[in-house]
Amino acid sequence: MRSVLKVPFSNPAPDFDELTSVVKGEKKAERVHFVELGIDPEIVNHILEEFLDEKPVKSPLDEFETFYRQRIEFWYRMGYDYIRVAGGLDFPRAKHKQAEDTALLSRGARSWIDEGSGVISSWKDFEEYPWPKPESIVFSHYEFVSKNLPGGMKMMVCPSSGVFEICSEELLGFEGMSYLIHDDPNLVEAVFNRVGELIYEFYKNLVTLEGVGGFFQGDDLGFKTSTIISPALLRKLVLPWHKKFAALAHKHNKMYWLHSCGNLVEIEKDLINDVQIDALHSFQDAIMPVVEFKKRCGDQVAALGGVDMDRLCRSDEEELRRYVREILKNCMPIRYALGSGNTVANYVPVKNYLIMLDEGARWIR
Repeated sequence: MRSVLKVPFSNPAPDFDELTSVVKGEKKAERVHFVELGIDPEIVNHILEEFLDEKPVKSPLDEFETFYRQRIEFWYRMGYDYIRVAGGLDFPRAKHKQAEDTALLSRGARSWIDEGSGVISSWKDFEEYPWPKPESIVFSHYEFVSKNLPGGMKMMVCPSSGVFEICSEELLGFEGMSYLIHDDPNLVEAVFNRVGELIYEFYKNLVTLEGVGGFFQGDDLGFKTSTIISPALLRKLVLPWHKKFAALAHKHNKMYWLHSCGNLVEIEKDLINDVQIDALHSFQDAIMPVVEFKKRCGDQVAALGGVDMDRLCRSDEEELRRYVREILKNCMPIRYALGSGNTVANYVPVKNYLIMLDEGARWIR
């Protein structure tokens, strides 16, 4: 039986230019703008089928154009001013582990990277690794989306994971990297620089494409109590690359948003003053609620999202609505956009995702 829930927007009016002005602190928002780093395909497909009367294409390999038309329609109808488009720069990766996916909308199995050891542990490995070549980067999906955006919408783009994630998880392995930081720091630096150069090359080729509104780069740098490695090492190995990405975006009048999980207190001033991010995304109530960050740094940088994942998953309707309204009360109407504290994962109840958007749609300045 079809649910009585409805998507919040039957006649959306995306306005990426206004979102940009709100994020930059140039004006107060007339309405709540929405933002997400990602929305799991199981959520997208469920809403396409249940609410938008679409038979979802599950992979671009099946029907390329239909797949991306449906994704554009989803982001448009859910009230976003942009669609986040990612991928095209692939690094051959380390081994993965798998377990059963017990989410509400299960994908069968959930995988994660085995971080014990990576594919690069020596200079020989570095030289023999099949580094992506700039000419092999895939842009076709960006080009298609660019040509088919509804009026007022843009793309926020990202090639893959971030510099730190690719190096520490996929290439070096976290344990391997930790040893190499002591045993061969020059090799570690060389890996980080090669990855940074390739991501920069990706952005340099994409930044002038019509429809690109900015870069929405993910790179998890922290955990619950601190940054994953020392702030000094992040300042040496990682932050200079984010600074280059941000400078490239700003040179072309685009935005640079950074998603990073974890406790970033020790480097938040670096991100704001040196890297010069336009917005920070990913907030967890157990680390720093978005309302607290807004009080600390809201006059300097935008805060994105912040509806804590645990609350989004486990709250009943009344509790969730009250919680989202409190966030809006404290964060609106400038330098803020509403969304989850991380991503709309396939274990988030669809009803709660829609409730979050509905509260945003109800907000009155």
